[in-house]
Amino acid sequence: MPQPTRQAADRAAARISEIVEGVFALLDDVRDRTAALAGTRRRPAKADLAALRPALFAHLGGLVAGIGFIAAPGLLVDAPWYLEWWQDDPSGRPVQLLRDLDPAGSAFYDYTHWEWYAGPCEGAERTICGPYVDYLCTDEYSLTLSVPVTAGGVFAGVAAADVFVRRFEGAVVPVLREVPAPAFVISAAGRVVASSTAKWIGGSVFRGEDGFEAHPCGELPLSLVVASTATLRGNHRTPSHSA
Repeated sequence: MPQPTRQAADRAAARISEIVEGVFALLDDVRDRTAALAGTRRRPAKADLAALRPALFAHLGGLVAGIGFIAAPGLLVDAPWYLEWWQDDPSGRPVQLLRDLDPAGSAFYDYTHWEWYAGPCEGAERTICGPYVDYLCTDEYSLTLSVPVTAGGVFAGVAAADVFVRRFEGAVVPVLREVPAPAFVISAAGRVVASSTAKWIGGSVFRGEDGFEAHPCGELPLSLVVASTATLRGNHRTPSHSA
């Protein structure tokens, strides 16, 4: 890969890291606020989590389409399972997500099986899940970013945020277009998240191929992949898939 292209790729990877770190900074705030609530001597209740709402509402918008705290089963004294989750809405007012959290219910929502919950529960400091179609919440093509919440050294749940892929593309594709070669962002699982080439559209899987060079996006579970040959140059600057 020519040195100017590699330098442009490094700059783009740093910029993408900065964009995503902005969302994780919001999650770190939710994590810290929740940990303070859960770290009291008595077990918290659903009403205690209402104290998070002003911060959650303030964090909605921009890239963030939904944000909140997902409690570890048994954390709360009055709700074995609970989501303090809010979404932005065309009306401009936050809307609370309500799901059947009764294990005996036919539509019980067992969130512990989802990657965005299981990753932090199993020790991952930062998880990026997707892109996937979020049929349970928004029907949007989405990413979910999450971090663990601990209180007294014990896992208490997850702080998470939903980012619509179309919003992520709007922020990241202009950065990708500054790289003078086809470029795309992949998750730790190799799923394409955003792209400047139609050869690799959002949601496709990149398993590594000759002629490509990966650039880590800081400490995030994301990488910027850039073509190091002219193989895909004909597709360069073609908009990627949008949800």
